[in-house]
Amino acid sequence: MPIELVFLGLVVAFVWLLVITFLFWRTNNHYNKLTNGISERSLKQVLEGLLKDVELSKKEVESLKSYTRKLEEEGLLHIQKVGLIRFNPFKDTGGDQSFILSLLDGKNTGVIISGLYSRSGTRWYAKKVKDGKGEDYELSDEERKSLKEAQ
Repeated sequence: MPIELVFLGLVVAFVWLLVITFLFWRTNNHYNKLTNGISERSLKQVLEGLLKDVELSKKEVESLKSYTRKLEEEGLLHIQKVGLIRFNPFKDTGGDQSFILSLLDGKNTGVIISGLYSRSGTRWYAKKVKDGKGEDYELSDEERKSLKEAQ
């Protein structure tokens, strides 16, 4: 009887080995069909190539993110906001020939240029602006209005 149990165990182990071999062969055949026609490489080589491509893509994306952040930071330093007000500062001249031009970057820093027209000539003034406020000189009502329009 023990020999019959040993024989039965061997038969069960052999059948189990055949089942596992068949399943492995079928799975391997399926994956080989997936890569068939793509190239002469095996599935392992194709998957390794894909993993390398993914890693390379991750590095490129990080590089592009860094470059984009740098461009965005530099872009804040360019003139982005413009405000223009025309007005008549003197009652004895006709028309709104005087103006105030506000030129600001993304951080509301820049310059206000005023051109005041009178019968005797035109006078030009410039004032620095930092963080949306006059830096060295107090802003007039018209200059504040032009600054607000630019922001």
